[in-house]
Amino acid sequence: MQFDKSQILELLTSMGKHDDAEKAKSELPEKVDTDKDGDLLSRFGIDPQDLIGKLGGGLGGLFGR
Repeated sequence: MQFDKSQILELLTSMGKHDDAEKAKSELPEKVDTDKDGDLLSRFGIDPQDLIGKLGGGLGGLFGR
């Protein structure tokens, strides 16, 4: 599943991981693929399966509706 880099950055910030969010800003591609970029996500403490659950298709977790 793909997510925009901005969604990952928002998630990291909401988790209080501001330093990781800053690093991720320069290291993540604009479109993050949970399969292809799983190792990169784990570098920032994000499990790809948790990401899918939290952002649910890319929008659900951000808007809480």
